[in-house]
Amino acid sequence: MKGFMKAALAASVSAVIVGSSGFALAAEGFVGISMPTKSSARWISDGESMVQQFNAAGYRTDLQYAEDDIPNQLAQIENMITKGVDVLVIAAIDGTTLSTALANADAAGIKIIAYDRLIRDSDAVDYYATFDNFQVGVQQANTLVEGLKERFPDTKPWNVELFGGSPDDNNAYFFYNGAMSVLQPLIDSGDIRIVSGQMGMDTVGTLRWDGAVAQARMDNLLSAHYTNERVHGVLAPYDGLSIGIISSLKGVGYGSGDLKMPIITGQDAEIPSIKAILRGEQYSTIFKDTRELARVTVGMVDAVLGGGEPEINDTETYDNGVMVVPAYLLEPVPVTEANWEEILVNSGYYQKSAIQ
Repeated sequence: MKGFMKAALAASVSAVIVGSSGFALAAEGFVGISMPTKSSARWISDGESMVQQFNAAGYRTDLQYAEDDIPNQLAQIENMITKGVDVLVIAAIDGTTLSTALANADAAGIKIIAYDRLIRDSDAVDYYATFDNFQVGVQQANTLVEGLKERFPDTKPWNVELFGGSPDDNNAYFFYNGAMSVLQPLIDSGDIRIVSGQMGMDTVGTLRWDGAVAQARMDNLLSAHYTNERVHGVLAPYDGLSIGIISSLKGVGYGSGDLKMPIITGQDAEIPSIKAILRGEQYSTIFKDTRELARVTVGMVDAVLGGGEPEINDTETYDNGVMVVPAYLLEPVPVTEANWEEILVNSGYYQKSAIQ
């Protein structure tokens, strides 16, 4: 066991949370939290949820955002090591770039938890807290097909374009592969046609999840392939990309007159996309409750610093190239116009006034 037990914690510290903000015993420890960027509301929420729940459990925290700059994230992690953190919780910008920093942390006896994004090529990662990312893709594709049937019931084949997430984010491949497990049979049967022919993460990936890049690619797809065709659906893996894609489509008249807005998916239930869903511009998003992910992460930290084993529910899926990282997977939830209020407002995640 490469860490150590905090002397101030009893050996019987429970890793199980007994309430939304409380643990079985008060904890002591110093947790470094490295988040990728503040450009996405989702990561801001993640950071705030973790600080709140770690502090409530008795931990000190150091939360840093790297603004999608890899050297900056590396420097922040090294600084946290120097400060003497007991645990690092890291949502990596590029999961392949942290091996040296994590080796240094490991040598210092620091526990390492990969948060939402898998850290690759390192044997220093202790645990992984995330959502079922393959299922996210399945849900995105299912809502895409549901929307196509609803909005274009008399049209076959449906013309669809595919967008992927950032190729340096391991999750992007799970999202894409999950979606294609649903869409590929419909492509093979001729129900769905990829008019541009662009498929595969090496072709459809969007570096750094950049909405402007997605908008520019959608502009190019429309001009190159849709002068005599209509787009019926777009698989978008993240709300920030969805908003850019919507802007491109509206720019050439979709959503006005008899040119129906295509079915567009998303992820993270960001407020601009919920508003777009209510306007009929985006069809769906996938909600991943950051409060729950923070809860699981705090439970992991509480267990490892107490000398115990955290609850995990997956020991097979996440091979980081060196080892299979034990993980806890949370269930994502699809959100549409039909259930947004129940899922997002009634749960207390958003105030209704923030959306309407």
